[in-house]
Amino acid sequence: MEKVRIQKIIADSGLCSRRKAEELIEKGQVKVNGHPCKLGDKALPGKDIISVGGENITVDNRRKLYYIMLHKPRGYVTTTSDELGRRCVTELLENIPERVYPIGRLDKDSEGLLLFTNDGGFANDMMHPSRHISKTYRVTVRPDISEQQLVQLAAGVEIDGRKTAECNVVVLDKQPGRVVLQMTIFEGRNRQIRKMCEAVGLEVARLKRTAVGPVKLGMLKPGTYRELKPDELRALRNAVTKKQG
Repeated sequence: MEKVRIQKIIADSGLCSRRKAEELIEKGQVKVNGHPCKLGDKALPGKDIISVGGENITVDNRRKLYYIMLHKPRGYVTTTSDELGRRCVTELLENIPERVYPIGRLDKDSEGLLLFTNDGGFANDMMHPSRHISKTYRVTVRPDISEQQLVQLAAGVEIDGRKTAECNVVVLDKQPGRVVLQMTIFEGRNRQIRKMCEAVGLEVARLKRTAVGPVKLGMLKPGTYRELKPDELRALRNAVTKKQG
């Protein structure tokens, strides 16, 4: 049997995503056969004893893999638990026998499409910076928007000391004091849409993610969820493969 990177084994166990597993390793919370490990270390799945935070993990290749879309309402944080006692998105996922975790995130004041899975490899592929999976948002801004601001957003603006990649911006509706935009970005930086709008002098009144890659939120009601359809999952996998190629 070939040894596997420890973060992949942790992700395959369903405990968390591979990226989160890497963070846990860096924090010294992961041990292999009782000894602390470091990033890059490998182990034998099912033979070496891997513990996270003092608890041993197990990998069951027979477990069912879940791929779920949730319509996240405003007011929920994208985490599995919160030390401040805020409502977490996982509280909305009932009757799922496996532990699933979010792919990416939406901030507390944002709403819309959020994906969950217990497939660590799939989650890592979706979130890896090199994949550039598109994310589409319906953004309500105030008070108005100029042609120059539209051009700036589309071309990329500097946030957190680095310029954003080009994005697609379309005006969906324009009324006195408010404009509704559709923005599609191809990176996943922290609070990116809000920061981009703020950088050009726009106030974001509402932010809703309507699509991730080819998968659309559709008519799913806030606070409800469903499993991805086979064609939706296939389309996401194809999008990841194309970006990888």
